[in-house]
Amino acid sequence: MTVFQIIALLITLTAMFSYLNYRYFKLPATIGVMLIALLVSAGLIGAGHFAPWIREGAENLLKQIDFDKALMQGMLSFLLFAGALHINLDDLNKQGGVIAPLAIAGVVISMFVFGTLIHWALGWLGFELGYAWCLLFGALISPTDPVAVATAGLAEARRLGRDVLIVDTAGRLSIDADLMDEIRHISGAVDPHY
Repeated sequence: MTVFQIIALLITLTAMFSYLNYRYFKLPATIGVMLIALLVSAGLIGAGHFAPWIREGAENLLKQIDFDKALMQGMLSFLLFAGALHINLDDLNKQGGVIAPLAIAGVVISMFVFGTLIHWALGWLGFELGYAWCLLFGALISPTDPVAVATAGLAEARRLGRDVLIVDTAGRLSIDADLMDEIRHISGAVDPHY
């Protein structure tokens, strides 16, 4: 499979998963698409145990994909560009001394936790994947859900007996429906008092 075919397949699957999420799950777009992708993947793995031709077909399809080329030369540049669009460099520079160590520590811890769990789970399911690849995947999925962060922050503030918790949702544009929906989810989870 060429990079173009992989991108076309991923865009098609993402569009289908987005529609299913919009129609039935009604979760924030990124969470809904990821959840549906995980459910479909788990379903294919389960079906592969009962119908070996499904597993063989999936293995043959995956063998045709050069993941190194597809990820490093295809998708990664677009993902990094999309993520960089919303960064205010002046603010980032002012807070760099605090942000950098926390971000690095968070990603490293998450990488090892998720990478180890993925390595263990895949081994349990009978798939052999090197630990380094599992760590790479753990690092890629390290960004967190803002609703979960806000909820955890509220729980910690209550545990410490704090009266005030500041949940910064800066950068959400009122014209971006997904981000505004995310704010509604955060607000529902922490029940703010203004």
